[in-house]
Amino acid sequence: MTELKLPEVNRVMLSGRLTRDPDRRYAPDGTPVTSFTIAFHRRYRGRDGKMAEQTGYVTIVAYQRLAEVCGQYLKQGSAVLVEGRLQVREWNAPQGGEAQKRLEIRGESVHFLERSLESNPPAVPREDE
Repeated sequence: MTELKLPEVNRVMLSGRLTRDPDRRYAPDGTPVTSFTIAFHRRYRGRDGKMAEQTGYVTIVAYQRLAEVCGQYLKQGSAVLVEGRLQVREWNAPQGGEAQKRLEIRGESVHFLERSLESNPPAVPREDE
């Protein structure tokens, strides 16, 4: 039997609202990093015929100029459309040293879905621009 070659596709597009204000920080090399969690919903008809809703949460991580813009203009409740890719972040817990893993989305493009009356954010460049 021949080996099946799968295309290496890792793309995510997800919309939702921030569950809290973004966390802005800098990596040890000085790179700006902003992370935030969004809540997303799925509405569906259950087996009993009634409408149901399921809510999920995912962490988004943005780097460089995108991180700066997201950290400056987003806040709890902001509606966004995120395009990016899945990544697994691994680290050892400080107390006890157990390995930890988290599946998150590396944001490559963040579209602000609402205009704030207080500010008018600039166009957000894609990560690769």
